[in-house]
Amino acid sequence: MNIPTPSEIFVRLTGTGTFLPGQAISSDEVDYYLGEVNDAPGKIRNWQKRIRSLMKEMLDVEYYHFAIDPATRMFTEDNVTMSVKAALKAISDAGMQPQDIELIVYGSAHQDQMPTASVRIQEKLGIEQCGELSVHANCTSAYKAILLAYDLIRNGRYKNALVISSSISSSELVAEYYNQPLIKKEELFLRYFLSDGAAALILKSDNQKSNGLYIEHVYMESVGGNKPSAMGNKRPAYWMNPKEEFDKGYHHLAQMFQEELRSNFHEADGSVFLKGLKRMIAKYDIDLTDLRFFQVNFPSKHITELVMDECQSLGISRDTLYTKMSTMGYIGPPMALLCLDKIKKEEKLNKNDLILSFVTEVSKFMQAGYAIRYYEK
Repeated sequence: MNIPTPSEIFVRLTGTGTFLPGQAISSDEVDYYLGEVNDAPGKIRNWQKRIRSLMKEMLDVEYYHFAIDPATRMFTEDNVTMSVKAALKAISDAGMQPQDIELIVYGSAHQDQMPTASVRIQEKLGIEQCGELSVHANCTSAYKAILLAYDLIRNGRYKNALVISSSISSSELVAEYYNQPLIKKEELFLRYFLSDGAAALILKSDNQKSNGLYIEHVYMESVGGNKPSAMGNKRPAYWMNPKEEFDKGYHHLAQMFQEELRSNFHEADGSVFLKGLKRMIAKYDIDLTDLRFFQVNFPSKHITELVMDECQSLGISRDTLYTKMSTMGYIGPPMALLCLDKIKKEEKLNKNDLILSFVTEVSKFMQAGYAIRYYEK
């Protein structure tokens, strides 16, 4: 039997799906949904009042989605239920049934659950047997999920894959989660740009490129070997006593901002983002002539504008920027998949149109990207 080589197998994007929980809420409703932090230190609460209006200006986010009932304070979804709802939409869009799935690759910011999310999703979808992987690498996790599925399909191990990413940031941002007297600015400002949601893709092997979207390249790297962690919690690499963890506030999610983050993101010869993007383009000799959409995963309008200014040196026009953050907040890793869902279903694509995406996450400056092209006969 002749077994196709990776060069003879192409990976087609055949289905996409998105799930956003609850109704769209305005920025003025964020504290109502997440709960007021009335027990935080006075200077922190005063700072919070000032930062609310500033964040509105910096982020340009009109609406958010949270998987929480503000009246009962109960969560209405979790990472698994949101993933399943997005996955079912993608499976249907591809004209498949859950039982047809051969591989599940799940990507999320981080996870502290056993068994892992990928097998929980498998169970909820009613898939008796399949391959599965879970990736937890902050905002690069969705890209790495695509990379793994892409490589495993190209080497012939699987013929199709369900790629999923979800984020329920609200669970780390609600007032009840914090040890409020220990709250710091680096922890509190995250409430005003992170949002909840899930998105999924179906990838399938093909023996030719014809009438559809095909993944051409997927890239990943880490440039944080000599940089401090700019986002994360203080949990050690072992399980702490939960009470001790809460008493010390080690579970709080924090991110550097202002000068501290800027000094590690921007370097003398350009931002880490620009240099990483240039490496990806050079490694795969990506032709930007037909670039239609440039999808940048950043939670800040201000940072996105700075990055787009830099990218003009590569011939990337600001007109190619594709983002949906203003209408749903920043849902983290799933944004990379959600934008593909929107492009596939809402945009008229032309022959050879290129979709390029790149991300820099700041927990340890991991970076990733993909290049997808539309083909016709």
